Amino acid sequence: MDAAALTADLQSRFPGINVRPSKDMPAFDVPAAALADVVRHLRDAHGFDLLADLCGLDRGPAVSPRFAVLIHLLGTGHHAYLRLAAACPSDAAPAVPSVSAVHPGANWHEREAYDMFGIRFDGHPDLRRILMWDAYPHHPLRKEFPLAGIPVELPAADVAAVTGRRVEAAPMVGGPFVSPGGTMAKAEPIARDESWSEEHPKA
Repeated sequence: MDAAALTADLQSRFPGINVRPSKDMPAFDVPAAALADVVRHLRDAHGFDLLADLCGLDRGPAVSPRFAVLIHLLGTGHHAYLRLAAACPSDAAPAVPSVSAVHPGANWHEREAYDMFGIRFDGHPDLRRILMWDAYPHHPLRKEFPLAGIPVELPAADVAAVTGRRVEAAPMVGGPFVSPGGTMAKAEPIARDESWSEEHPKA
């Protein structure tokens, strides 16, 4: 695949596309309104026929545009990967066009991004939550959602009546949790103080 020719073709056909810094594959920032058309053109004209991944991104409430959708495409004929990023125009009601009509495999990916980030996918055939129940009031992968979770009532009254339980936040065993930054392997949240546990309370 000729990356320079691909870039020139995309930028001539879709104004507003910019090259995105990337160390591992060609990557582009795509205007949200053009996302489905760009993905279709990449499939039909450049052989990117497999949607390998689609996920949401939350840059945090201090950044605007806050939300974006990332898509990884693979060309099974030329074995090249490509990354697209589409920022949601609205921080209050993030949304981009669905690409599930181009790649049906995007259906569940988009539902997960909607569930976890609250990003809507306009034109999706069945946009509903896929992990949390329909009435769940939060989006767990947004930056402001606490690592321990948020206590909420069980959605089924009959289950709550039998079990006498409610959905509780996970215990902050070993917390508070922090991220040391750096490489991906070292950036996962870890406990600042691991000297205590549920069995051995913190002194």
